[in-house]
Amino acid sequence: MKSKRYLFISAVLCLLVILGTGGCNSRDQDLEITVGYFNNVTHAQALLMKSQGTLEAAFEDEADVNWVSFNAGPAEVEALFAGEIDIGYIGPVPGINANVRSKGDIRLLTGASQAGAVLVRSAGSDIESVEDLAGKVVAIPQIANTQHLCLLNLLTECRLAPVGNGGNVTVTAVSNADVENMMRMGHIDAALVPEPWGTTLIEKGAKLVLDETEIYMGGDYPVAVVVVRQEFYEEHPDIVQTFLEKHKEATVYLNDHVEEASRIVNAQINADTGKNLSESVLDGAFQRMDFTENINEEALSGFSAICLEQKFIPELPGENLWYQ
Repeated sequence: MKSKRYLFISAVLCLLVILGTGGCNSRDQDLEITVGYFNNVTHAQALLMKSQGTLEAAFEDEADVNWVSFNAGPAEVEALFAGEIDIGYIGPVPGINANVRSKGDIRLLTGASQAGAVLVRSAGSDIESVEDLAGKVVAIPQIANTQHLCLLNLLTECRLAPVGNGGNVTVTAVSNADVENMMRMGHIDAALVPEPWGTTLIEKGAKLVLDETEIYMGGDYPVAVVVVRQEFYEEHPDIVQTFLEKHKEATVYLNDHVEEASRIVNAQINADTGKNLSESVLDGAFQRMDFTENINEEALSGFSAICLEQKFIPELPGENLWYQ
């Protein structure tokens, strides 16, 4: 009887220890880190880390890592607002918009890539400069995205304006994948697009009007940044710090091993989408981009001013735009 009682007490104590400590594994089973990204070469660090399992290895004893891909900035912004992702690779303009709309709850964390956009024209067009866009139809990937703001700035510099703003340049949003067909059918005359679409269009017969250094600020402007939810940042500063370290390592690798890194990125795009880029398009796209953690503050201020002028945001972002 005494033996049975002893065994019962021992079992209860063991159960209490297990419940109190979560068993032998001290890992927080409930903690998840969800990272948003695009299947695009401008988000190369995300694709590289996903392919190599970098974050999964770094957080193996701390949390699960989930990756969620998006096709457009607004969808990713809404996912951030809903708490569905914690950290996101995104264009700088959607990042600014998210910051303002969230009253600083979404903040820029670090840079990712810059430049990586070109202005091209259809083979049959007579466009040779921005001034020649007068009376023409120009495509951008999305209204109020980074390429749209770059185009608006170029038009302003040349004293031109979109039709909706009293000018004679028709600016229309066209999916990057549809630009070639729209050009071939004569529906658009030119397009300001990010890589790899710029190189792809040129290979398909489009003509280069402005390269990546002529689009905005000599090419020293972000085309992709990383944002984070403030709540996640404050609750898990150690997780964010480790992420930044791994993002930095990925950035260095992209710059030091361009050929190998670009192939890994391309393979991950193929794994995610079933499509990959030809070697010539991949090489051309990577040549038009810089991978960096830095963010040009002047470029951000310029984007913010254009956003406000175009009423894409109700006010300029404050000092809480990013963590520095």
